[in-house]
Amino acid sequence: MTKELFQQGVMQLLFIPYRWGGDDPINGFDCSGGVQEILAMIGLDPEGDQTAQGLYDYFRAKSVPSAPNVGTLYFFGKSTTQITHIGIDLGGCMFEFGGGGSETTTRESAASMNAYGRIRPYNRRKDLVATVTPAGIPWNK
Repeated sequence: MTKELFQQGVMQLLFIPYRWGGDDPINGFDCSGGVQEILAMIGLDPEGDQTAQGLYDYFRAKSVPSAPNVGTLYFFGKSTTQITHIGIDLGGCMFEFGGGGSETTTRESAASMNAYGRIRPYNRRKDLVATVTPAGIPWNK
């Protein structure tokens, strides 16, 4: 897969509602479920349903030194042991699910106002604690 096809695939997930614990495009995604769906596009989705913290723990051991670029994962929270949110780099901006949602956002009606798949600058949030570029991203070879 090329970087351009990857970016186009991610764009198909815009405006899918956030749903806490969600992991599919029909019922909605939470941030980690959405990122796992995106990682599956390039064959990098770890087995099982991961939290943002679980994805950090998994990928920090399977990463390559890199400046942030398409496919880099952005982790947010209080520290690298208290990660609560994740997004993925699309090339100068970040795609995220549910910035604005929470564990109470379990129905589409609750997400409809502000919690959905969207593109935002990664530096819009003030709680960035780590960036990780997973090894195996096809265009980084």
